[in-house]
Amino acid sequence: MAPQREWFEKDYYKVLGVPDTASAKEVTKAYRKLARQFHPDANQGDPKAEDRFKEISSAYDVVGDEAKRKEYDEARRLGPMGGAFTGGTGAGDFEGMRFDVGGEGGLGDLLGNLFGGGGRRRGPSGTGPQRGSDLEAELNLSFVDAVHGLTTTLQLVSEVACGTCNGSGAKPGTSPRLCQVCGGRGVTADNQGVFSFSKPCYACQGRGRFVDSPCPTCSGAGVERRPREVKVRIPAGVDNGQRIRLKGRGGPGRNGGQPGDLFVTCTVAPHRLFGRDGDNLHVRVPVTFAEAALGGEVEVPTLEGPKVTLRVKPGTPSGSRQRVKGKGVVTGKGAGDLLVTFDVAVPTHLSSAERKAIEELAKVSTTSPRSHLEG
Repeated sequence: MAPQREWFEKDYYKVLGVPDTASAKEVTKAYRKLARQFHPDANQGDPKAEDRFKEISSAYDVVGDEAKRKEYDEARRLGPMGGAFTGGTGAGDFEGMRFDVGGEGGLGDLLGNLFGGGGRRRGPSGTGPQRGSDLEAELNLSFVDAVHGLTTTLQLVSEVACGTCNGSGAKPGTSPRLCQVCGGRGVTADNQGVFSFSKPCYACQGRGRFVDSPCPTCSGAGVERRPREVKVRIPAGVDNGQRIRLKGRGGPGRNGGQPGDLFVTCTVAPHRLFGRDGDNLHVRVPVTFAEAALGGEVEVPTLEGPKVTLRVKPGTPSGSRQRVKGKGVVTGKGAGDLLVTFDVAVPTHLSSAERKAIEELAKVSTTSPRSHLEG
């Protein structure tokens, strides 16, 4: 991914609330927490929350990807040099120019990518090949599907390579004509010693070619907008707000450039019984006063498979928790646990026999649960 101007203006680590030394796991954990907090579904009608969610997603798109994070850190490190990024000359003075300084991967690549020049990401032909745009889509999942994973199909309406001309922009039976001024590179160079400044070719306006007989379907653009289906494999254990990247499934490239990526944001519906915290599931199970006081065995549901039987210890207070190993979310990294919270159920309607039994219990009780409050 080419460095973006926004990289020098925003601190993505600050957006996610983590230091720049945070591990990949810490970055992901911070993103998931913020995504749940500011997700549009949880903040209906709140435009500020929606903007914050987009900001968080943009930050995680960069620092949550190992390769992009490396480029981002390097770009931030070089950013203040010469005032080009934070003031000084200003980006506007270099608009449309390509900087070639040093070898491959050096400052020339960074400056060229930032200000619209030719860097490695766009190939040796300068401004010719252009990478397609990244697309966003949202997928609604049930709680169970998110835990188990599934393969599904997304219905999108987006730009795709024109089916008539196969993306060339030329009428079938004809071909684009190479620009003789720039040799198809789309730029002309002006060598100034150490710096080589490149400008878009005046003859072809940076396209590198001419289409004399435009395609009747796309009018020479090489792309058309129409519905399409994208098959998506959702891995087991995907969480609410998590983004999945489908490489090469975004917008089509131009002039032979690579297609963009498709980012799918998963929205997971809540379950009527189970909640989730990472790979752990949690469920609340009511127990009677007799079971809590005397102890006993209760059956506890699991998300899949048979119920499990847990032993309630005598004197169990409301809110006590037990852990059932391996009954949580199963992913390629392992299985989480099922956390069971016992809630002591207080009856609201008593029969005569029940009332009498409780009154007798009150008479023979010798301890007070509020004794610790006395001076």
